[in-house]
Amino acid sequence: MALSTVNLAFDDDLVQKMDFFARNASITRTQLIYNSVNMYINDMQRLQELYANGEAIAKKNNFTEEDVFDEIKKYRNGQ
Repeated sequence: MALSTVNLAFDDDLVQKMDFFARNASITRTQLIYNSVNMYINDMQRLQELYANGEAIAKKNNFTEEDVFDEIKKYRNGQ
């Protein structure tokens, strides 16, 4: 795997927080940033897949946004 260097600028408060969490996790600042970016990208991909699945189900069943909100209300009311 080829590596690329990326230069980033953070405000001092955020750097202090990153260093605190990196130290507590016994990892480097670079590892913390790398892990954080990976987690963010994975979360966004999962959300996109979830939305796509929801849209496919809605289209298949001819659900409107209002139908979805109604179902949520029914679920929350225990119906």
